[in-house]
Amino acid sequence: MPSPGSSTRFARSADSLGSSAETLLGLIGPEARVLANDLIGRDRASEQSRSPAQGQTEWEEYLIDAIRLKAIAETEKSALILARRGQGLFKQRVRLLERRCRITGVDRIEHLRASHCKPWRSSDDGERLDGENGLLLTPTIDHLFDRGFISFEADGKLLVSPVAHGPSLERMGVAVQERTNVGAFSQRQRRYLEFDRERVFLEARVGR
Repeated sequence: MPSPGSSTRFARSADSLGSSAETLLGLIGPEARVLANDLIGRDRASEQSRSPAQGQTEWEEYLIDAIRLKAIAETEKSALILARRGQGLFKQRVRLLERRCRITGVDRIEHLRASHCKPWRSSDDGERLDGENGLLLTPTIDHLFDRGFISFEADGKLLVSPVAHGPSLERMGVAVQERTNVGAFSQRQRRYLEFDRERVFLEARVGR
């Protein structure tokens, strides 16, 4: 009788090797086929249940691991990794341009994160540390911006995604029912924000 470990290996083969795996499963009996189908079903259900946020987090962890393996100075590695968390050198550079959260008005630096306009996961190393690729935001506003629930027009107009939950945003400090303009941006900030509107802001996915 086959061991549980061998049945699992055959189950994986069935999902990737097609007819060859079917032949193998036939040789070891109906119990293995039932187990294989169950494991394949679980794998597919797991993939379908994953949220986009989970995928983004896993991709960012992969990128962080790749940075750790780069042949660059440890100080540069640290700066790039801290930039993902809105801290370190990146935050220092953003502070040269930004003084407060453009949505809530909070100006205490310990309560602010440096949030990338063009996401860290989509940027090259230079863009990850470019102060003009950032805004100072409170953690909740940073979350909304990073996940595409809000964005900004080049002229400073606040954009709210049609898929965002309005009452929740109101509780976080976003005046959903009002026309909000957060002020002017630099030329490079506007370029980075264009990427955000086209590739991150959820309205782009609704209308296309």
